[in-house]
Amino acid sequence: MSAPIAHGGGITAAAAAFGGRPEDWLDLSTGINPCPVALPDIPARAWHRLPDSYLVDEARHAAREYYRSGAILPLPVPGTQSVIQLLPRLLRQDKQVAVTDRVAVTDNRVAVISPTYGEYVRAFASAGCAVDAVGDVTAIGAEHRLAVVVNPNNPDGRVWPAETLIALHDRMKAADGLLVVDEAFGDTDPALSLAAHAQMLSNLIIFRSFGKFFGLAGLRLGFAIARHDILEHFQNWLGPWAVSGPALSLAASLLRSEVFAIRHSLDERSAALQATLGTAGLRIRGGTALFTLVADSKASNIYTHLCRHHILVRKFDYAPDWLRFGLTPDPVTDRRLGEALQGFER
Repeated sequence: MSAPIAHGGGITAAAAAFGGRPEDWLDLSTGINPCPVALPDIPARAWHRLPDSYLVDEARHAAREYYRSGAILPLPVPGTQSVIQLLPRLLRQDKQVAVTDRVAVTDNRVAVISPTYGEYVRAFASAGCAVDAVGDVTAIGAEHRLAVVVNPNNPDGRVWPAETLIALHDRMKAADGLLVVDEAFGDTDPALSLAAHAQMLSNLIIFRSFGKFFGLAGLRLGFAIARHDILEHFQNWLGPWAVSGPALSLAASLLRSEVFAIRHSLDERSAALQATLGTAGLRIRGGTALFTLVADSKASNIYTHLCRHHILVRKFDYAPDWLRFGLTPDPVTDRRLGEALQGFER
């Protein structure tokens, strides 16, 4: 098993290292809406009872309308991380070789457009798959049984047009392979999504995050969109009651709500963040409406400087000149970030 990946959101560890109370830190290390939506009423029975099928059905139908997935009813899952870890099992259905007390996977070569969310490579490598970290879809070939594209990409915001991904799907299908498209940051630009094409693309799996856009990451909720047998595998492997009743209830309500105001707010917050970073002389390398990536030769020093001001951003071991900034929630925190950055001596 490979070592755990250091993700954003580690405020407790940062406070232990640099001081201060965790609740007083400004956490900009994640790509989550910093202004969570108002919570609709949750019926008492959603807390009191096990999540019955009617709650699952309500959430699935609301997700189908929201994601425009046609005949496919998206499957609610306890965060997309839960199904990322199940992907290697899809490749084990046909070819397995027993080795001592474990199972080694053969002929299961996987391509992951990189750099990207690190848990994909970790999940496949830990399962014994050969993983190729490739920089472009043209590097994905018939030897790959599964390919992963995060669109928009984390952390650089790289975007792949729908027609490019559809063509990639067709190539994967011709070689009896699967294409996984992770649209965790897709809510801010629905035109990028392949969900509306999913019912026509039989070898496609789409993952959608719920918590990032609505600002409810603690809910641990996501959706998988794919053909019926793949969703059935996920459902069986996750086991009964995988998603809580309150999470299903919130999904059914919020996915049917008006989201224009959320997108408008995120655009405003993104513009304010980029203005703050630009004033500080940082070069923007990429990003999405939920985060901005900067490149700077002194990124490590800037990271430490901000930590001393109790502001946490995301650094990357594979790109030491990169820092990712999540959105600030309001003008007060814009000023707090700006003043801390202005105090950095180059």
